[in-house]
Amino acid sequence: MIPQDQIADAVLWRRHLHANPELGFAEHDTAVFIAKKMAGWGYDVQAGVGRTGIVASLTKGEGPAIGIRADIDALPMTETSGVDWASRHAGRAHACGHDGHVAVALAAARVLAETPFAGTLRFIFQPAEENEGGAGEMIRDGLFTRFPVDAIYAMHNWPGLQPGTVVARDCEMMAAFAVFEITVTGAGAHGAMPHEGADSLLAASHIVTALQSIAARNVSPLRSSVVSVTQVHGGEAWNVLPETAVIRGTTRWFDPSIGELIETRMRTLAGAVATGLGCTADLRYERRYPSTLNSAPHAQRVRAVAQAAGLSVVDADPSMAAEDFAFMLNEVPGCYFWMGAGREGDNPGLHSPRFDFNDAIIGDAAAFWVRLAQAELGAA
Repeated sequence: MIPQDQIADAVLWRRHLHANPELGFAEHDTAVFIAKKMAGWGYDVQAGVGRTGIVASLTKGEGPAIGIRADIDALPMTETSGVDWASRHAGRAHACGHDGHVAVALAAARVLAETPFAGTLRFIFQPAEENEGGAGEMIRDGLFTRFPVDAIYAMHNWPGLQPGTVVARDCEMMAAFAVFEITVTGAGAHGAMPHEGADSLLAASHIVTALQSIAARNVSPLRSSVVSVTQVHGGEAWNVLPETAVIRGTTRWFDPSIGELIETRMRTLAGAVATGLGCTADLRYERRYPSTLNSAPHAQRVRAVAQAAGLSVVDADPSMAAEDFAFMLNEVPGCYFWMGAGREGDNPGLHSPRFDFNDAIIGDAAAFWVRLAQAELGAA
C-alpha cells in the first residue's frame, strides 16, 4: 500500500530526525520539517499549537473527523547506539522512537493526500510527551475546540513485541503516574558525634524502606501499583551528617482510588518515620498523567483494521509506564495501541541509550494508518 520509494523516503526522514533530536517544547526544527512536508501535500497546517505542536488537516467532502497523533520530542540522555545516524547532540536522543512515529505519520499522510475519503483527517504532531505533558498543553490551547475530531488514535512502537503484531486493549493500556519529593530535615552533626544531631540520611533510609510497604501491604494484591524511589541526595563531606536529605521517585496506578491511597500513605509514613528519628519530612507530590484508557469500540476498530492488513492481533497486559495521550482520551474517545518493533539479536528497550527505531516496520505502520483512515472515513 505504501510504495517502496516512499518507504525509502520515510526511512531517510526518520534518520534525519534521529540525528537531530529536540527536547520537549523545544522541537522547533522538527516542527518546521513536519510543516513543510505536510503543506507540500496540501494539508492546512497550523503551527504553534501547545507551543511547538502542529495540527495538519485535510478535508474531502462531508463526513466525520478523526485525529492521528504522533509525538515528536526526544529524551534528555546521551545516545550510545553507534549507528551512523546517531544523535549529533550530547544529552539529547530519540530513545523512545518518536522519530519513527513522525516518519510513519508523514508516510501515511503523503498517501492519504491522494486517497479518496469523506470527512476530515487531522494529523496531530504533539510536543513534550516525555514527562512535560504536551498533550495537556495542546488541549489547553484549544486543540479539540479549534480542531474538533470524533475519534483520536495513537500508535507506539513496542520492542517487546515482534514486528507484524498489534496490541489494542479495550480499556487500560498505560498507568497513571506521579512524581514525589520528600525533604527530610534533621540536625547536622559531626560524623564522629552523631548523638549530637538528628541524622537526616538515617531517617531517609528508613523512609525509603517504609514506602515499599504501600504496594506490598496497603494495596490489594489484586490491584496494580508501583512506588519507586529513584533518587536519594544528601551530604557533601565524608565526616558530616547533613542537615537535610532528599528522596525522589515516581508512583504508578490505574484506579484513581489507589492513587489517592498511595499519596495518603506516603505522607503518613514519611512523617511518622521522620518524627520517630528526630526529624521532619515534607512531601511534594505531583500527579502528572492519568491512566491511558481506550474506548472499547475504537480498540475493536484498530484490531479489525490490523487483522484486515494481515497483522497479528495479540493480547498483552497493560504497562505500568505512563503516556500523556491519556489527556486526549479523556476528551475524545479513541485508542492507543502498540505495534511490534522488536529486532533479532540485540534488542534494546525503550529509553535505553542504545535504542534505535526499527525502520523495518515503517511500511506496515504507515499502511495501517492509511487503512484506518479509510475504515473511519470511507470513500468520497
